[in-house]
Amino acid sequence: MAVLRLDRLSPAGLVLLRAVATAAARREAWLVGGAVRDAFLRRAPGADVDVVLPSGALVVGRRVGERTGGAFVLLDAERGAARVVAGDARLDLADFRAPTLAGDLAARDFTVNALAVPIRDLLERGSGPLVDPTGGLADLRARRLRVPGPRVLGEDPLRALRGVRLEAALGLRLTPRTARAIRAAAPGLALVAAERVRDEVLAILALPRAARALRRMDALGLLAVILPEADAMRGCAQPAPHRFNVLEHSLRAVEAADRLLPRLPALTPLGEELAAHVAGELGGGVARAVVLKLAALLHDVSKPETRRVIGGRVRFFEHDLLLLALVDAAALTGASPLAVWRRARLIRDLLSGWQEQHAAAAAPPLVRGEDVMRHLNLPPGPSVGRLLAQVREAQDLGRVATREEALAYLDSLAREP
Repeated sequence: MAVLRLDRLSPAGLVLLRAVATAAARREAWLVGGAVRDAFLRRAPGADVDVVLPSGALVVGRRVGERTGGAFVLLDAERGAARVVAGDARLDLADFRAPTLAGDLAARDFTVNALAVPIRDLLERGSGPLVDPTGGLADLRARRLRVPGPRVLGEDPLRALRGVRLEAALGLRLTPRTARAIRAAAPGLALVAAERVRDEVLAILALPRAARALRRMDALGLLAVILPEADAMRGCAQPAPHRFNVLEHSLRAVEAADRLLPRLPALTPLGEELAAHVAGELGGGVARAVVLKLAALLHDVSKPETRRVIGGRVRFFEHDLLLLALVDAAALTGASPLAVWRRARLIRDLLSGWQEQHAAAAAPPLVRGEDVMRHLNLPPGPSVGRLLAQVREAQDLGRVATREEALAYLDSLAREP
């Protein structure tokens, strides 16, 4: 019998499991899903764990939140699903979705996630027996990704998109039968909440080889559901020096971004700054690198609509950005983005301007709000902010370089009607 050893789990995950065992008291609880799967794949353990109980998951979740000081989040009161976020660790709890544990596991998305281990045995003995009613362990060993039953994709079509992500992230391969089931379920993806689809797409774009996963989505009929413009892009040819239609070009732009992002330091002399910039996060914890790939995918999305023949030439007006321009140029012929960088003096010069702009923005202001009010005898108000913004703009553009020049510039602004 296969067993899961305690040392295959992360310290943060173990803290949560111990809190579950205490909070559950006499209730049976099982560790399920990704943590079990990754342990058997010998992947680095993460801090997130999933737990199921026959009932009472909400009660246990609230107790775990109290014991760990974590935040309790109710996900679905009807299904008895909740989440506890404690620092960087996350615990998802849910009641069985069937009368038995085996039934609950059989209702999960893929067999490799339909694995469970009793938490009590795991903590008390240092290992626990694997519960595997759908053959998930054999699938892991064979590197297969398979649905446990015919209805799981129809019940939640988002699982079709998740299958592409898991295949790419885990190095597995969808079985032919599962691939056919995903194609059949693809239209239902249009009915899934946009926020859930967004999260899966961003997770796919965060993969090191996102372009390959996008091509898999396209082959399975998923890409055109979440990006209806894809079919028009596929049918839109482009003039030389382009070698590819708009969709192929866009996928190659994502591929170029995949290749470029780990090698940004090679873009001398700006590589280190660019790498630090791209590593930053935007709203919602989305990394700039992911947004760059999304922009690469979508940068030509309106080309079929804007295609014009002018003077015998095919033109697409209103298109380009900087790093995006680099991966776009690489995708013209499938060349290396690093080779394009070495040839593309214009892009380097534009990015040098970005560097100068960044340095100017970091310089301390020559005048402040109180200086504006004192110099022009103004009370506090919106006009002070507007004048201050105009002086700052002049400073960033190099029009004023000293406090005296800034005050003289203020005088000129005050004389304007």
